[in-house]
Amino acid sequence: MKRIALFINSLQKGGSERVMVNLAEYFQSQNYDVILVTQYRRENEYALSHGIRRIFSEPEPEELTGSRVKNFCIRFRCLREIWKSYKPDIILSFLGKNNLMAIATTAFLPVKVAVSVRGEPTMEYEGRLMRFLAKQMFRFADGVILQTQRAKEFFPKAVQKKSVILKNPLSPAFLGQKPALHRDNVIVAAGRLDENKNHAMLIHAFAKIAGEYPEMRLVIYGEGKLRESLMQLAAEKELTDRITLPGSVDNVAEEIGRARIFALTSNTEGMPNSIIEAMVLGTPVISTDCPCGGPAMLINDGENGLLVPVGDAYALADAMRKLLADGELAQRISENARKLADELDPKKVDKEWSEYLFGQL
Repeated sequence: MKRIALFINSLQKGGSERVMVNLAEYFQSQNYDVILVTQYRRENEYALSHGIRRIFSEPEPEELTGSRVKNFCIRFRCLREIWKSYKPDIILSFLGKNNLMAIATTAFLPVKVAVSVRGEPTMEYEGRLMRFLAKQMFRFADGVILQTQRAKEFFPKAVQKKSVILKNPLSPAFLGQKPALHRDNVIVAAGRLDENKNHAMLIHAFAKIAGEYPEMRLVIYGEGKLRESLMQLAAEKELTDRITLPGSVDNVAEEIGRARIFALTSNTEGMPNSIIEAMVLGTPVISTDCPCGGPAMLINDGENGLLVPVGDAYALADAMRKLLADGELAQRISENARKLADELDPKKVDKEWSEYLFGQL
């Protein structure tokens, strides 16, 4: 039986975590032996199916000391012991420092390692030292999985030669979904309430059209440290009765599916699952054309969605006006967007991941 270990920080709800859980489910369905290694357990996590074992790589608190160097060595040893005990055929790692640790802790072990950068490389590897380490250490990975061509260009030629661009599989929950017959007068966004998602830009843009479309509301789903500042901004715009931040909800897909517009205003993104799911549901999408180019790979501007410059609230407001004023445009974009479901069918995309990991490495 083929053995695969998946490695990520936690299973806290987010795009990368969802992709990893979906891949774990797929590999289990193909009768692979699957473990999922995380450093932590966090609140509001994705659930795993029975039979997928979860292992925590973080040492017990009493094992750690006051020395950062010693603690690193302890964490290094714990993770390496997991690999030596489980003896996987493949390790698939997601995100930032996890990728570097996966490469380092498997040195001289009989296991293949594939690492995946899920967003803009300069954001996952901030600072000169981290970028240097990524560019050098990725040479020792057996495979490198990226989201976009722009992300690939970050790495030296030696890494690019062993790199592949693989799409995110559509979550099975979105298969066969029909578009809403009637849409609510709502513009929605979903994601962590942090600086990168730039929901402040969305509030500024909504404020510019609020007087023209008094029936419209803005709802931003997600949790994060900027909740209070975003609520304060809504108050400053005198729109607290029309802008809500309900946090994380279980039925967010239903809410997105009934909205008139889905907006993504990030400064950087990989291949955003939120855009994919909104498009498959037929909700017209407006997104920033942000690095490393994920939204632009999904959206043909004016055909199946609209792209606006990063940080440009005026352009975002204009894009909202286009969709709200032109029902035919919104309908055409909705119909074209739904075609993405065939391209990202999990049966097809999951198989591409499996063929790469077990056939090409």
